[in-house]
Amino acid sequence: MFDDFFIRALVAGIGIAFVTGPLGCFVVWRRLSYFGDTLAHSALLGVTIAYTLDFNIAVAIFITSSIIALILVKLERKTNLPGDALLGLLAHSSLAVGLVVIGFLTFIRFDIMGLLFGDILAVTTDDLLIIWIGGAIILLVLKLIWKPLFASTVNYELAEAEGLKPNRAKAIFTILIAAIIAISIKMVGLLLITGLLIIPTAMARNISDNPQKMVIFSIIGGLLSVFLGLFSSLEFNTPSGPSIVAAALILFIISLFKIKQTIQLKN
Repeated sequence: MFDDFFIRALVAGIGIAFVTGPLGCFVVWRRLSYFGDTLAHSALLGVTIAYTLDFNIAVAIFITSSIIALILVKLERKTNLPGDALLGLLAHSSLAVGLVVIGFLTFIRFDIMGLLFGDILAVTTDDLLIIWIGGAIILLVLKLIWKPLFASTVNYELAEAEGLKPNRAKAIFTILIAAIIAISIKMVGLLLITGLLIIPTAMARNISDNPQKMVIFSIIGGLLSVFLGLFSSLEFNTPSGPSIVAAALILFIISLFKIKQTIQLKN
């Protein structure tokens, strides 16, 4: 009924949605939306390093994004600059350096549009293994740090007083964000991965009344976005990555009616 490339795209999208749901909840709860953008921008530098050294792209992106994330955590402690200033500095600096390096690599042909906006229909069987195995590892690690991460999100001082080591949980969480960016590059690209982390979660927040439901609805929102985006991409011949994020946006707009109805009932 469907071609193999479309089935692979669906399987890849499902795997990514299961991971971005829980991670996206913490991104929204901890107000780290711009942080995700920073790591996504830095991923371009990882791509250029991968092409230069003939290295695996996903591994290079993961290493580069992890280093940028740890540098950010270190700078937050060592400088007086506000967090948003540091995020802007690292995001645009790493993006600029990546583009400059690409300018020097004239002997290599880059698919810039594919890198920036993704091409999930070009996903291979090896990519599926990376997405599902990598996603399973990310979820396992997230489960291990869930208690200290959630506690520090609610009350940092209390989590520290209870000996939950919130700083360590935060550092590990930043590396998990770097990992999901690395395995998602083919799906929605560098510029749109943050949208897949945030928009389904924002939709879930509109229709949830507790954190557990929010995580579940965030995963469901991601799955629906993948299905709607891919089928619309196939039907209307639109780019797959932007179509998925646009589908997530439509679901978010629909969820706003839930808020409106709740407000009317309270009144």
